[in-house]
Parts: sequence; structure tokens; C-alpha cells
Amino acid sequence: MYSESPEIESINTWTSPLFVTTNPDHEFLKEDLLNYIYNHQKLHNQTKAVASEVAVSAKHQLFESKLCFLESDEPVILELRRMLEELLSAIATQVNTPYWPEGAEGDATIIESWFHVTKDGGYHDIHSHPNCSWCGIYYLDVGECELGTRNGINRFYDPRNNADHYGDAGTAYLSEQGFWDFQPVEGQIVIFPSYLKHSALPYFGQKDRVVIAFNSIVDLI
Repeated sequence: MYSESPEIESINTWTSPLFVTTNPDHEFLKEDLLNYIYNHQKLHNQTKAVASEVAVSAKHQLFESKLCFLESDEPVILELRRMLEELLSAIATQVNTPYWPEGAEGDATIIESWFHVTKDGGYHDIHSHPNCSWCGIYYLDVGECELGTRNGINRFYDPRNNADHYGDAGTAYLSEQGFWDFQPVEGQIVIFPSYLKHSALPYFGQKDRVVIAFNSIVDLI
């Protein structure tokens, strides 16, 4: 007699969680945030396009502020920071609850924040964000970004270095290309772990592509 097929257990290991949401107050905050960003850019009148002085050679045709953008006491900035830290805290709690003491919650603090104003032909090469746990990108104005032509999109790279060392029918689940392309949508916020390498592919358009990015650490309460 033939034996019955054995039960097969699926164990999903080494995943890289990403989270996407929409800022419910985007339409209310957008114009104030854009005005603040452009005024900030003019006020400082910086001779360096990359004011942060971080990875300058990896960036082209974009203006990057210093890494303290969300530390302003302007009401619109305070409101945005409050919302983002609450979002980060909820995500960190959701991911880590199985590993924390019962009833514990995460308390996220944004330690670095900046904006990008990307012009026609601008891009940001592959990179990751050290010295933090969770990162995010808020698409304030996506300009003419488009997934089909890969115009100005964010690309996230498979962190499993050797996942693409061999390809056949059995590795189709790996997506076969080692990266995942994300469509920028105005008002959306994407949250991802800091180790995940990503890039902003070349952007072509007459309108500016404007994003706010941030890094955070999480305490246990």
C-alpha cells in the first residue's frame, strides 16, 4: 500500500517587512510643507546641493537638506513628526510583540530627517541607512514618477546576497531579478528596516519630485 503524503510545514524565514500607508492629512499639510521646504531652501541659500554632506557622489541633480529637518518648531513640522513617530511606534510594536515582554510597546524617536527636491535627471544611488532601526520615505509630491517606465521610482534590493547565484524554475519565487520596484504615490509613506538597500532611479520631468525621509530608533516602554 502507498503511504499518505507527509504533512509539510512552511517556515517563512529571513523576511524583510515593508509597510505602506497613506497620510490621512496629506491634502491638509501638503501646501504648507512644500512652502516650508522651498522657503527653507532659499533661506539657507546653500552653495552645496547636498547640505547633509552625506554620500555626495551618490546623488545627482537633487537638493538634500541637513539631517534635522523635522526638528523645527513650526506647527506643520511638529504635526508631521508626531504622526510619523506614532506610525513608527505602531509598526515596531506589531513586528516585535512576539519577542517583547507581554504588554510592552515601542516608542519611536526620529533621530535624522531630511528632504529631497529632485530635478530633471536627478537620482540617488543604492545605499542603506546605518545607526538606526526603521526608516521611511514620505512622498510629498511625486512629480512625473511612473512605474511602467521606472521614472523616479524607489528600488529596494534583495538583502540575501547569494539568492541569485543560480536560477531555474525552482527559484521563480525569488522574483528572478533581486530587486523590487516601488511606485511613488503622493501622500504615501513607506516604512522599511534600515539594513534594506534601496535607490531612487533617475527622474525625468519638469515638475520637482519632493520627498521627506527619516531614520528612527525604538525604545521599549
